[in-house]
Amino acid sequence: MIHRSRLFLTAAATALLAAPLSAETLDVAIIGEPDTFDPMVSTKDVVSIVTQHFVETLFTFDDTWSVVPLLAADMPEISEDGLTYVIPLREGVTFHDGSSMDSADVKASLDRWLEVASRGKGIADKVSSVEATGPNEITLTLSTPYAPLMSLLAFSNSAAAIYPEEIIAPEIETVIGTGPYKLEAHQPDQYTQLVRFDGYTQPTGAAERAQTPDEIRFIPVPDGNTRVEGLLSGQFAYADGLSTEAYDRIAEAEGAEPVLLEPFGWPVFAINHKKGLMTDLTIRKAVQAALPFDDMLFAAFGDEKFFQTDGAMYPEGWAWRSDAGVELYNQNDQEKAKGYLEEAGYDGAPLRILTSRQYEFHYQMAEVARMALEMAGFTVQMDVVDWATLAQNRDNPDLWDIYITHSPFLPEPALTSSFFATAREGWNNPEKNAILDRFTSESDPEKRKAVFAELQQIVLEDVGLIKVGNFNALQGKAAGLEGVAPSPWPAFWNAKMAE
Repeated sequence: MIHRSRLFLTAAATALLAAPLSAETLDVAIIGEPDTFDPMVSTKDVVSIVTQHFVETLFTFDDTWSVVPLLAADMPEISEDGLTYVIPLREGVTFHDGSSMDSADVKASLDRWLEVASRGKGIADKVSSVEATGPNEITLTLSTPYAPLMSLLAFSNSAAAIYPEEIIAPEIETVIGTGPYKLEAHQPDQYTQLVRFDGYTQPTGAAERAQTPDEIRFIPVPDGNTRVEGLLSGQFAYADGLSTEAYDRIAEAEGAEPVLLEPFGWPVFAINHKKGLMTDLTIRKAVQAALPFDDMLFAAFGDEKFFQTDGAMYPEGWAWRSDAGVELYNQNDQEKAKGYLEEAGYDGAPLRILTSRQYEFHYQMAEVARMALEMAGFTVQMDVVDWATLAQNRDNPDLWDIYITHSPFLPEPALTSSFFATAREGWNNPEKNAILDRFTSESDPEKRKAVFAELQQIVLEDVGLIKVGNFNALQGKAAGLEGVAPSPWPAFWNAKMAE
């Protein structure tokens, strides 16, 4: 039996990868196959990593996480009441089909974002209108001030992507973007091949997109050990999502270097608030009380230099740091959990945990959680699937009670879609919704911090989601590879091998 993680080594893929590593062609190992090239409809990192090279947004983030123009010509003119955003558009921007971008394309794209994207749907009720107020100008009118709007428009995940008006539809079969690279070929489970787009025009004032490589090839490699071995052998110029156990091997290798993102983010047990066991707050409290986060993190990362047992939504040093509600974190009390189960009248129905081994640390945390939950009296059903199947199944609330994922620490908390009732988890708590509305409508930074502390408090009290802790992520690169800034979504348009 051939292991699925090695299927990319077919004759076609082997031929593609036979070319030697060079500054002109970069082979990048990613954890799996992007299930879509439409970043508007996906929150998966593997989609963002690939599509950011050929699909663009009006704004983006610079190296300090400040919002800067990308397809916009400048930052918007915002009315004093915070309700009107007039956005000038760059002229001379060309789509990969040869057509020119104008305000009609932007309006159609933003209208679709508000209808189909999880982040767009989260603010759709606050957007009164999107209007093309000139050939190269778009105007957004809000019904209430929304402080995170610019961050949402800049994010490449559930992105407010800009497409030609002509292809706009609920489902887009062939994505057409404006980015520095264009999609040349895609062989499912083998590779995605991007080539330089010669019609690209550089944005003004944003980070340079130098188009240094002629070609970038993203290779789905579901098995983490295979990604490590490919990096060490020189098969890959870059590898994402590596186990921290490989850190020393990579650091000691002559041809590779570790890339440690510290701190990177937080693993999360996402909770089904729409259907099933976890719609009962007392059951949620039982799960929260039973989980041993120290043991889960140690099993996942093996060394304390790669994780922190921390219940706050943001780590030390971040503006959003708060200790509100953290006394409910890391209780590791299975007897207390048993009491909650008795109170809830738990009948032994299986608690279904949906996870994958493509992010091995997800599975390792799940195994430790399973043992603790069973000690507390739960019947646990582990559904271990590949990442693409998990991404599909989590959209069906009939199929899971908890699914395991992770998130980088994001500069704007409102980018965390799980806080919103419109997210797939469906956390529709009226008190939380009111706090979230106050948070997103407040523009004063200090007042926003105070309201976010309230939001964190209710996350823990209502068990809206379960944060496991903080972790550092490991990626790897070829020795001498330059121009790739450490990021949850590494970009390769400036990548080159040192001479």
